[in-house]
Amino acid sequence: WWPHEGQGEEAVLEICLGAILTQNTSWKGAAAALDNLLHADALNCERLLAMPQDVLADLVRPSGHFNVKARKLQEFATVVVEQHDGALASLFDGEVDEVRERLLAIWGIGPETADAMLLYAARKPTFVIDAYAYRLFERLDLAPGERRYDVYRDFFLDKIGPDVERLNEWHALIVRHGQQICRRSNPRCEDCTLLRRCPFGRREVGLDAS
Repeated sequence: WWPHEGQGEEAVLEICLGAILTQNTSWKGAAAALDNLLHADALNCERLLAMPQDVLADLVRPSGHFNVKARKLQEFATVVVEQHDGALASLFDGEVDEVRERLLAIWGIGPETADAMLLYAARKPTFVIDAYAYRLFERLDLAPGERRYDVYRDFFLDKIGPDVERLNEWHALIVRHGQQICRRSNPRCEDCTLLRRCPFGRREVGLDAS
């Protein structure tokens, strides 16, 4: 989804489905599940609903928790079809807080998934808080407060502002940094551009005795 380029309806739907499929798994598994849906010609809300749930579950098996995720995809598709005439533009129409509440009301969509859809598919100003953001800012000793989703989200929105491109870039760079450098295990602190200001990293490479 990054860097962002022009998107048609199918690409926007792919982002939404990917946001669901990547829950509690790696993007590699979610991408494999999306590829299965693409080859089954199922990147369409009506086709998702017409498909038996066990068949859909088998297609999204690479993403893990496949039975639950099949239901989540169909719950999302049901709302798009029955409440918005199949139009994602209608689902995303309105102010960001209004659309966010609309998404959170769908079974299986939590704050992180809703914000991923809002930022990358709807192109609305919000921020996606994930494990990478928590880890990075805790290691930098810059945690804005309790490890709660809305605490971190409000912090980033206040610091970055409502510029969608900047919000998109910040989140994507934090994810990239967390995947390649600031890893949960075996972090590459010696290669980190933030090492000078990171207490965790300085301890890891032996620059601080404490």
